[in-house]
Amino acid sequence: MAEENKSCAFRTSIGGQALIEGILMRGPEKQAIVVRDQEGKLVEKVEPLRFIKDRYPILGLPLIRGTVNFLDSMVGGVKALMYSADFYPEEEAAKPSKFELWLEKHLSSKKLESAVVALAVVLGVGMSVFLFMVLPTLLTGGILHFFPGFPFWGRNLVEGLLKVIIFMAYLILCSRQKDIYRVFQYHGAEHKTIFCYEAGLPLTVENVRVQPRHHPRCGTSFLFVVICVSIIFSSIFFGIWPITNAWLRTAVHLLLLPLVVGVTYEFNRWVGRHVQESLLAKILTAPGMWMQNFTTNEPDDGMIECAIRSLELVLPSEKGKDTW
Repeated sequence: MAEENKSCAFRTSIGGQALIEGILMRGPEKQAIVVRDQEGKLVEKVEPLRFIKDRYPILGLPLIRGTVNFLDSMVGGVKALMYSADFYPEEEAAKPSKFELWLEKHLSSKKLESAVVALAVVLGVGMSVFLFMVLPTLLTGGILHFFPGFPFWGRNLVEGLLKVIIFMAYLILCSRQKDIYRVFQYHGAEHKTIFCYEAGLPLTVENVRVQPRHHPRCGTSFLFVVICVSIIFSSIFFGIWPITNAWLRTAVHLLLLPLVVGVTYEFNRWVGRHVQESLLAKILTAPGMWMQNFTTNEPDDGMIECAIRSLELVLPSEKGKDTW
């Protein structure tokens, strides 16, 4: 069947995110959240997409659009996670703190939700920046403080290795959390369903089940490439302007971050279009694809059904509008 549909294969721009017992799928015109509730029914929520680049075209230019789209995806992802979590409330809700009670009293429900989403995005981005950029720089500075004669190129090497090690340790730790296992199963279902659609096959559980669970446009690969690009950029920058002070190096990393995200986004788009026919693209995406062994698991049929439905809901009205 795969050979029969090979001529129909294409690369879609549709992407998704695993949720708590559900999936968020984003198409060219709308996004859909499909969650399986505690009674086993699929609950659907479809919303039209409003792109900021339509109002501010400059934000849609290459290199700039990467950071804009990343932040937009973060906000949308947090909202979707909060929505899916409402279907599975904790059995014993903790007593609201004085701060939470104050927020409920002084903010409307809509403003409160916006404040929570904004805080979650800031904390999420801040934690990622600290773990994968700030912490390796500070650790390198602390270690090499005892080796004053250490060559400068070695400092860049140690810092880069620490970034990769911390990232891998983080993925492995997350993959071993029982509560995260099912989320990663939905992550696998999302990838498999997109692959099935790209292969031109009917969206059935049987067709989706046999698809690979590692996708070149995955967020895991994106984060890994961000780290690799940051290592390259910082090595070039610090090779020209040697800086040993850990705090100054951290500041430079932060200043370079928007450019790093922008370059990574364009890279992700390129491999998404060419990974099937380009040997170079396959080689460049191989490490990130391997990392997905920690963030994707094989889904069950119910999860695949959820992924199929979420994809069906965002298919464009005009055929081919979701191609690269």
